[in-house]
Amino acid sequence: MVLQELALELPNRPGALAGVARILTKERINVAALSVDSTARRGHVRLVASDTTRARALLQEAGFRVETHELIAVRLEDRSGSFLQVLEALAREKVNVTSVAILVVREGAQSLVALTSDDLPRARQVLRQGGFISESAERLVSNKDLLAAAPTIPSETVGLLL
Repeated sequence: MVLQELALELPNRPGALAGVARILTKERINVAALSVDSTARRGHVRLVASDTTRARALLQEAGFRVETHELIAVRLEDRSGSFLQVLEALAREKVNVTSVAILVVREGAQSLVALTSDDLPRARQVLRQGGFISESAERLVSNKDLLAAAPTIPSETVGLLL
C-alpha cells in the first residue's frame, strides 16, 4: 500500500480548518502530518490521514475538491544537515520536490519525513541509491501502518491536532 497525502483548499476564514477537523474527528480518522498555509483568500491544507480513501470521500462529500499525492518516506538522522543531504541528492539529479511533511512517527532515533516530487520514480531511485529510504518505506508503508507506529494520542484530541 502506498503512503499518500490529501491536499485541499479552504476559504481563509475563522472555523474553516475546524470544519475539516470536525469531519475527520467524527469518523475517528487520525492525522499523522499536517501542513497549512494561506493567502489573503485561500488556505492550502495537506494532511496524511489514517484512512486516505475514507477521508477523501468524506471531504469531497462535504464539498471540498481534494487531490491525493503519493509520498516517499525517508529517514533522517536527528542532526543539522541531514535533510539537506536528501535535498541535494535530488537537486543533483534535477528532481523537483513539490511538498514535504514531517511525520509524527520515528524509526528508532531517526525522524521520518515524507516528500513528493514531480518525478516519483526518479526520486525514489535517487533516494534509494543515497541510502535515505527506510526499510519500511521500501515496502511502501500504508498510512494506517504509519499511524499504528505513532505515539498513542487519545481519539478525542484528533481535532486539536488539526
